[in-house]
Amino acid sequence: MADAKDNSKAALIDELNGLLADHFALYTKSKNFHWHIKGPRFRDLHLLFDEQAIEVRDQIDAIGERVRKLGADTLTSLGSVAKHTKIKDQDSTTLDADAMVKELRDDNQAMVDRLKGMKPLAEEAGDNATDGLLDDWTDMAEERVWFLTSILG
Repeated sequence: MADAKDNSKAALIDELNGLLADHFALYTKSKNFHWHIKGPRFRDLHLLFDEQAIEVRDQIDAIGERVRKLGADTLTSLGSVAKHTKIKDQDSTTLDADAMVKELRDDNQAMVDRLKGMKPLAEEAGDNATDGLLDDWTDMAEERVWFLTSILG
């Protein structure tokens, strides 16, 4: 039974590092869009993208510390972030507002899906602390999806 729990813990740690990478990537993309938004909705979207980036940024340390509390190593470089993230790069500085909103909505929805997929891993590993954090992080990501979806009408 110990092997199954160890395997579950290892799988959870791998996913936590993936979640950490997703947060770094989503933070960077949100700031990109914050800096490059143009058009009649500039002020509202500029502020929203920054608010969401800050929320994502503030979760980075908690995720990394959770990995360390589980006795494992976290990501160590931009290369390790790129290797583990599911968030696609977006280097364009000319996307229109709706394209930015849609992309952030879809990225946040992918994060919700990843978070929900991690719940069974936390349960199998017997990690109640991570399980509870996943609920909080899922709620935050779902709220971001809701806001972005509502903007699109």
